[in-house]
Amino acid sequence: MQLSLSVVVLLAVVLFILIRGGHLKWPAALAAVLFGFFLASTTVAPEIRQGLEGVTSSVSKINP
Repeated sequence: MQLSLSVVVLLAVVLFILIRGGHLKWPAALAAVLFGFFLASTTVAPEIRQGLEGVTSSVSKINP
């Protein structure tokens, strides 16, 4: 839960920066948000979540 909330906040910040910088227009941003929303309700969502959890666990094991 905590990790997924952090990812959502990070992606929201990136989306905001892209829109403010003019690299992403509002219609494209809305399409991206809606795509993510509808993708979360498909059968592929658990595999995406497992992939993200695998990446984050691998990154957290790296020692600086």
